[in-house]
Amino acid sequence: MHFIVEETSRATVDAVRRELSDPRFELIVVPDALPRTKPKALNYALPMVTGQFLVVYDAEDIPEAGQLRLAASTFAEQPDIGCLQAELVVDNADESLLTALFAGEYAGQFGLMLPLIARLGLPMPLGGTSNHFRVAALRGLGGWDSFNVTEDADLGVRLARYGLRTATIASQTGEEAPVTMRPWLKQRTRWMKGWMQTLIVHNGDWRQLLKDLGWRGFLGFQIYVGSMVLSAPLHTAFMLSLLIGLGAGGIGQPLDLLDLVAAVTFLIGYAGPALLVVMGLRRLGRRDLLLRQLALPLYWILHSVAAMLALVELVRMPHFWAKTNHGETRRPRRAAGAAAPSQAE
Repeated sequence: MHFIVEETSRATVDAVRRELSDPRFELIVVPDALPRTKPKALNYALPMVTGQFLVVYDAEDIPEAGQLRLAASTFAEQPDIGCLQAELVVDNADESLLTALFAGEYAGQFGLMLPLIARLGLPMPLGGTSNHFRVAALRGLGGWDSFNVTEDADLGVRLARYGLRTATIASQTGEEAPVTMRPWLKQRTRWMKGWMQTLIVHNGDWRQLLKDLGWRGFLGFQIYVGSMVLSAPLHTAFMLSLLIGLGAGGIGQPLDLLDLVAAVTFLIGYAGPALLVVMGLRRLGRRDLLLRQLALPLYWILHSVAAMLALVELVRMPHFWAKTNHGETRRPRRAAGAAAPSQAE
């Protein structure tokens, strides 16, 4: 197992070296060079990989016991699969309102949405961690895009463009959600910027993208990745339009056609994502978090702020990687293997 750490992260390099007493583990120090991104570091380490399979974990991850064995057996049974995504589950969900909302988001996305996308055979943006790859497939793609700050989303699309199937496995990995607003906003701004980059890069030659993915895959990519960028600002825009209309016409006054359209769009736009969150949390047995999901409208407003900041960064510093601080939770992280069995397929 390799620990990949940038040369500039001296404290992390020293911390890893203090723990490397087992010869099965190795530290790879990535020389300081632009861009200072996670995918650049992964590409630096890729030529040193000697095995048939490769998995990427973030340092704070706690994968479920048996995940590597399950991935290896799935690859053996289904040779057309190029990548497997494990389910990410927030394990400090009850720490704050923000972590509860983050947990609901993950429960819907990784527990329900990504398995559905995999079953439909559509391009599946990866989750950035707990990605299991065939090394030959990964090298055939040229590795990661070093300049994309959501290299996972980009790589999932490129796998589909090369005709490689991506699937999910019934194994969970514990993730620590940002506890406070500032790190959450930095992280979400980076994600938004990376999704924008992914849309721009792959649509640069949209005819070739259509040829590679076919109509279903092309539309699936536009809708899913596009919604990651546009959904929150649209939620906020319709909310403001509705509130302005109510304020201008007075409460209790009949709504005009534009107000009605805004109201219906607003309700439909909230109903779908909210239902996905509720179903995802119920599936995980986290009914204790359901009441907090009433704050989803506020959560999506925060997404709108992140989208605006991401657009500014995309113009001014497109490859800047805002790192997320981890280890800040006050909750004990669960031991590996303590997750409830997942139903992802």
